[in-house]
Amino acid sequence: MNPNWDDIRIFLAVAREESLSSAGRILKIDPATVGRRIARLETTLDALLFTKSQQGYVLTAIGERLLEHGLQAEEAMRAAAGAMTGSTKSLSGQIRIGAPDGSANYLLPQVCAKISDANPDLDIQILALPRIINLSRREADMAVTVSAPTAGKLLVKKISDYKLHMVATQDYLDRKGPIQSVADLSQHRLIGYIPDMIFDRELDYLNDIGVDRVALASNSVSVQLRQVSSGTGLCVAHDFTLPFHPNLQKILTDQVSLTRSFYLVRHQGDQRNERLNRFAEALTRGIRDEVARLEAAAET
Repeated sequence: MNPNWDDIRIFLAVAREESLSSAGRILKIDPATVGRRIARLETTLDALLFTKSQQGYVLTAIGERLLEHGLQAEEAMRAAAGAMTGSTKSLSGQIRIGAPDGSANYLLPQVCAKISDANPDLDIQILALPRIINLSRREADMAVTVSAPTAGKLLVKKISDYKLHMVATQDYLDRKGPIQSVADLSQHRLIGYIPDMIFDRELDYLNDIGVDRVALASNSVSVQLRQVSSGTGLCVAHDFTLPFHPNLQKILTDQVSLTRSFYLVRHQGDQRNERLNRFAEALTRGIRDEVARLEAAAET
């Protein structure tokens, strides 16, 4: 007997969430039903798909093989749905975007609000995580990244460059004295990422300017900026965040000026999905325009 699509859909949810309760919450069915459906699928296939551990439900080798085929089936279903709905004037359904918290906090809210205004039947979810989003497990439909992935079956498009500078409050500078060179930074409290939790080389800003100690650290851009805004130290900040923190000012602009890039990464299997293509175009255009707007505002 061949498994039906609904059982595969439940299997994919458990594989992603590694939990019956989490999968049930997403699917809007009770965990006991999720468990029964997984058991039915295992009986149908005469194979064990998951093992239970302290970490949750972990795929077996057979489960991993089924996952690959299940994802392909899911992509085909998405493509079919996109072909039927993509030609309509307004987008609908649900789309989830994964992004590091800098762009998730300071760019995507405005960009997604505008897309939502133009598409009132569309539900947009922003998944802000301080790590690389796992698209192969369908954690999101697409992701904004700070480097272009080179492995996997992915569609990668550069969105925009963005700038970063060292910042501080005037109160901090008044208390600690002027900072005239990068060499002076060793006498000041630096705020940045937790070194062993930097998930992308492009985020290692302080190392790029020769700083080897971070006195106050967080894996969140927002936390770093709140600390600097309270006058406790210095950090490297995205220029597009500065209009949200008007008490911060750039320092050492002739010596510390970094440029990074955003990329939009998608499943290769979605390249013919007109609905997602249209959303990706709107998202790319929106992020590019918002970076330019906010960076211009940071100069005034």
